[in-house]
Amino acid sequence: MLTLNNVTWTAPGGVQVLRGINLEVPDNKLVVITGPNGGGKTTLAKMIAGLETPDSGSIILDDNDITGLDITERAKRGISFAFQQPVRFKGLTVSDLLELAAGGSITEQEACDYLMRVGLCAKEYINREVNDTLSGGEIKRIELATVLARHTRLSIFDEPEAGIDLWSFNNLIDVFTDLRNSLNGSMIIISHQERILSIADEIVVVSNGLVSAKGPADEILPTLLGTEGKQKEHCPRRRVYNGGEGNE
Repeated sequence: MLTLNNVTWTAPGGVQVLRGINLEVPDNKLVVITGPNGGGKTTLAKMIAGLETPDSGSIILDDNDITGLDITERAKRGISFAFQQPVRFKGLTVSDLLELAAGGSITEQEACDYLMRVGLCAKEYINREVNDTLSGGEIKRIELATVLARHTRLSIFDEPEAGIDLWSFNNLIDVFTDLRNSLNGSMIIISHQERILSIADEIVVVSNGLVSAKGPADEILPTLLGTEGKQKEHCPRRRVYNGGEGNE
């Protein structure tokens, strides 16, 4: 289990982005974190991954305090982070990237299996370079395949729908649904999208640097979509297929 105890963080310039986050992420659950822009969602994800260090509070993974560990050390503990815009690597093939993620050599069949699980035709992609010839949807799926190859304890996805088209978004939902049904570890997704919220086990609403609501998805989602006022405050039903969200 991942536990955050009264985590705070202040951005350069003195703006307090996280004002005392208390949160538990249970084992083998898909947790979606949502909320208004600027509320602290992406900062919270980076805090868990080790890209930022809290000003105060603690982060506990499986009863071990990881607050002071950087992203490399947290990766060794089984935490992975998928960016809104995945990194591209000129000269590196998809097969190379999967082996790096796995931490050693893997067979061609293993690489193909990871690609097939995210809906890619393995023969068409295994030897392709991870460069600008790949579409947004393709690079997102390849990044998902690397997460599978790493067998991570906790996988974090920051607005995975950002910057991809509607067709790729629909396929992305299918991939996440499959991952949810075969979880071998916990997942956190930062998202505004109702369809992603609807496949969650639990939903956490982060607003103004605090957790304003959390609970089972079937309890929280109706409250977010129940009235226009609540919808605008917590979970705008916006289309983000043609562009990403800004960092918080």
